[in-house]
Amino acid sequence: MRTSSKALVAATFAALSFAAAAPAFADEAAPPSDITITGAATIASQYRFRGVAQSDNKPVVQGTITIAHSSGFYVSTWASSASAGNSPINIGGTEIDVYGGYTHALGNSGFTIDGGLYGYIYPGATTGNYWEVYGSLAKGIGPVTAKVGANFAPAQKVFNYNFTSTHRGNLYVYGELGAAIPGTPLSFHSHLAHTGGGFDLPKPYFDYNVGITAKYKNLALDASVVGTNMHQSDFAKSGLCSGAGSAGAIDVCSNSFYRTTKPVGVVSLTASF
Repeated sequence: MRTSSKALVAATFAALSFAAAAPAFADEAAPPSDITITGAATIASQYRFRGVAQSDNKPVVQGTITIAHSSGFYVSTWASSASAGNSPINIGGTEIDVYGGYTHALGNSGFTIDGGLYGYIYPGATTGNYWEVYGSLAKGIGPVTAKVGANFAPAQKVFNYNFTSTHRGNLYVYGELGAAIPGTPLSFHSHLAHTGGGFDLPKPYFDYNVGITAKYKNLALDASVVGTNMHQSDFAKSGLCSGAGSAGAIDVCSNSFYRTTKPVGVVSLTASF
């Protein structure tokens, strides 16, 4: 695109005029913005979602950005590389989450509510996308923060692809405890949850996460143990492996699925801005 010489001169004059006038406003403090933008980038040894490997137990790169208003409303997006190809959990190589909601402290009670809509987008997956309604309640007790919450996915197309459950919706409920360790850059976190409904794998299951995070300026190094209560025998008896053929093939299939749910250590490094 070409710019005329007259337009260029006019733009230059306007910029110089603004620069000349700027000192007159230097002493005036700008009011704080009602909108804040934050984000982070992460590298992790693998991606586990609700205890289940989403990256075939391989390293991933992730990123997030959030726009929040002082009123408590916010919108956010999060993305991760993910599993594809021959992985038993094949979500097409990429996951993009888009969500928005409202969070607010309840007076001086110490409780904070949070809730909204959450969308999961899988550009390369044949099973399609889905969405959930979420809500949580958190309270700080000294250095400890306790949180309970739930995510509910109503009936939608994604549940057509689960051969081990007839449910047309899914409920995920969880509880968390976390605390900063006084006098150190360390904090402790834990998570216990239950999945029941259309996202059952061989059965309704529990997942857990417990770990330590070390922070330095805008960096956070986390080491966690993540897993579920699912076993190889659960997959061997499920519809996920019933069509594998021989007993040996069923064992291979069930072990492949179990590998995505068994307890593992996960390490991640996050840079926030």
